[in-house]
Amino acid sequence: MNEQEIITLCNQTLAQEFELELDILTPTARFSEDLGLDSLDAVDMVMAMEEAFNYKLRDNSSLSQIKTVGDLHQYIISIVANSHNTGR
Repeated sequence: MNEQEIITLCNQTLAQEFELELDILTPTARFSEDLGLDSLDAVDMVMAMEEAFNYKLRDNSSLSQIKTVGDLHQYIISIVANSHNTGR
């Protein structure tokens, strides 16, 4: 899975889970301020990403650093790259 495919799947998952339009899911869009998502939505987002990418994210402390859609993209890209490199 290349970076563009990861970004596309992230955006499609967010759009479906939170009934958002794809065109507002820009890299600089902030989850709270721009998309109106709260802390409970963050839990749902993690679960949706886990399902979409078949990777457990909940135990990772880096999740608290994710503030924008672009942050999420880069986080998932790094997860996929690391899992590919470790044969996971």
